[in-house]
Amino acid sequence: MNKSGLLKVAAAAATTAGLVSSLVLPSHVLGSSHREAPLISADPQADLTDLYAFVSPDRPDTVTLIMSVNPFESAYGGPNYHSFGDDVLYEFKVDNNGDALPDVTYQYEFKTTVQNPNTFLYNVGPINSLTDSNWNVRQTYTLRKVVGGTTTVLGTDLPVPPVNIGKKSTPNYPALASAAVRSLPGGGLSFAGQTDDAFFVDLGAIFDLLTIRKLPGNKGGGVDGLAGYNVHSIALQLPISEVTKTGTRITDPKADGAVVGVWATASRKATRVLSAGSSSSSGEWIQVSRLGHPLVNEVVIPRGMKDKFNSSKPADDAQFANHVTDPELAKLFNALYGIKVPPQAPFGDPKGRDDLVAIFLTGLKDLTQPVGVKPSEQLRLNVAVAPASKPNSLGVAGGDTAGFPNGRRLADDVTDIALKAVAGALYPLFHPEFTPDPLAAQLGDGVDANDKAFQASFPYLALAWQGSEAYPYGYKKAKERCTVPANAKRGARGDHVVALQACLHAKGLLKVAPTGFHGALTDEAIAKDAKED
Repeated sequence: MNKSGLLKVAAAAATTAGLVSSLVLPSHVLGSSHREAPLISADPQADLTDLYAFVSPDRPDTVTLIMSVNPFESAYGGPNYHSFGDDVLYEFKVDNNGDALPDVTYQYEFKTTVQNPNTFLYNVGPINSLTDSNWNVRQTYTLRKVVGGTTTVLGTDLPVPPVNIGKKSTPNYPALASAAVRSLPGGGLSFAGQTDDAFFVDLGAIFDLLTIRKLPGNKGGGVDGLAGYNVHSIALQLPISEVTKTGTRITDPKADGAVVGVWATASRKATRVLSAGSSSSSGEWIQVSRLGHPLVNEVVIPRGMKDKFNSSKPADDAQFANHVTDPELAKLFNALYGIKVPPQAPFGDPKGRDDLVAIFLTGLKDLTQPVGVKPSEQLRLNVAVAPASKPNSLGVAGGDTAGFPNGRRLADDVTDIALKAVAGALYPLFHPEFTPDPLAAQLGDGVDANDKAFQASFPYLALAWQGSEAYPYGYKKAKERCTVPANAKRGARGDHVVALQACLHAKGLLKVAPTGFHGALTDEAIAKDAKED
């Protein structure tokens, strides 16, 4: 199907009307890849939470890849703050010819050093630079590129910025984070460090007997369960020519080689030995986490195979195909709530969900499907599709072919997209005679944007929440007024504004997500809060 057809069907799905009186969703639907499988839930440093791949909006001759780990990372988790694992190998893998094998791999390995072991403190004074002697516990990393069995070191001793401790310890955190962005040979950029968790979803309601706060989920009303949480993220920006099979920047979206597949992995050494006060690892690297498309190991893979999926390779994904063509979630939509879902059957049966095969395994024809593709679960990106001038967070389902499932941008609402897709909203792309259930295009969790504004340039992720400005869950009671800092005034910017806006937003007084800029809307919300008792 051509781009025009994609847009027409997506637009029709996005405008379909209809309501239901009540709706709850199965508990395995949401969470992107946060604690998604039994074994990895006990290993947060290796737990890949999210993967993003997109053509860089401000540098369209490059692509940006981002992976995150350490789900539900509190900003105030000292004195042993969250970090990358020194004994974990983090990798971006790129398949640029559709054969389900990695053609280009980027490897990150980290090392922690302690300047003064005779103090319990992470820092002994303000950290004003990445070389500040007050900073006690530091991490650096080595970055390697592997192509055809040849390994090239792109950087050694590259710095990870400190965590965002607080206004006394990290008084100018934006400068510290910016200083950790490093240039690479060939024109690339790399960043590794603590950031805001870019994923957004109403976890609290969904896991409370599977509730949607404002039915059917496409009119807001949800509460972002990841608001205020950080993760540790690795961001890599590369010239497009570094990832294509031609070694050039491809500009024709229909050209052979325009589509690349991406997935991330985390691996640990096979043997870990514990001794008094220490541990050591040895042996070969064993993959313990894998992530391509968001939500696959949640929506598609059953519990009994989740750990197996995390250790598997895309070339072996035929073993999971039945769960794509005959998804449990769609059956539940139909059996419990009467939603008319498309026909489905085991892999190989003509009635199998070929729409989900395209989304998850092969890519969409004329958009993200490589020539001669071998079906496998990867996040596929057409590097020749230019960034959208006005992005739609519903991606292809909203008529924006530069968005998910054509790669994944930070602001793409993948939870809503996945729910709509499984319910059949995109099925007419493949079967024009099928009319989706009116509800299919309306499903959602009521959370439509991140809790913090993204940055306009690399690494794009919002800055990490600050420990001393964060509040433990439940600390702020609904009737308690939000603390207005003394330096809160019209025109102010900074983390203190973000913290204030987050409190006002959580109370429903500020209708937009925190931006860090104190404007008229913030003043209005403060005034409303002052009137509440």
